[in-house]
Amino acid sequence: MPELYGHPFSSYTWKALIALYTSETPFTFRMLGADHPENGARVAAASPLGKFPLLIDGDAEVFEATAIIEHLWLHYPGASHLVPVDPVRAAEVRMIDRVFDNYVMGPMQAVVDEHLPGGGMDQGRIDKARANLERTYSWLERWLAQYRPGEAISLIECAAAPSLFYADWVQPIPASCPRLSAYRAYLLALPPVSRCVEDARPYRPFFPLGAPDRD
Repeated sequence: MPELYGHPFSSYTWKALIALYTSETPFTFRMLGADHPENGARVAAASPLGKFPLLIDGDAEVFEATAIIEHLWLHYPGASHLVPVDPVRAAEVRMIDRVFDNYVMGPMQAVVDEHLPGGGMDQGRIDKARANLERTYSWLERWLAQYRPGEAISLIECAAAPSLFYADWVQPIPASCPRLSAYRAYLLALPPVSRCVEDARPYRPFFPLGAPDRD
C-alpha cells in the first residue's frame, strides 16, 4: 500500500491527497511533525532538499506533488481522469498546473514566508508577491471564460484547490474576478477538497497572517 508523507495543513500535501482521494487509492498517511521524527528523517533522505509530500510506493520514492499525481495516474488510475489521455490536451493541463503552482502558490508562499517567525518582513518582497497574485488572478479570470471543469477531477483541480484556498487568505480575490471566485467555491465543495479543508481546520491558528473567519 502506498504511503504519503506530509502534513494536513500543507498546500502541496493537499494537492497529492486530492488525487489519492479522487482515484480512491488505498494509502497510509505518515504525519510529519515533532511527534514523528522518523517520518521527517524518511522525507529528508528522499529528495535533494528533503521536501514533502513524499510518496513511497514499493521501491519507488516519488517527491514533488505533480510527480506524485502523475505516478498515481499511471499506476492507480481507478475511475479518475487526473491527466488526459490525449497528449495535446495533457500538455495543456500540465501547463495550467504550472500556473497554479508557480504563479499562485509561489507568490502566496512568499508572503507567508515573510510573516513566519524569523522572516524578514521584507515589504518590497511582500508587495511584489501581492502584485503578482493580482496579475495572475486577472489572467485566470480570462482563462476561466473558456474552461469548463469536467465531471472528474483532473490535475488542474488538484493544483487549483489548495493554491486558491490559501492565496485568497493572503490576497483576497477581487470583485473584478467573479469567475475565479466562483471557481474557488466550486473547488471547495468537491468532496476530496472538502475533506482536506476539514482535516486541516485544527491547524488554522498556526497560519502566520491569521486565518480569516470563513471557509
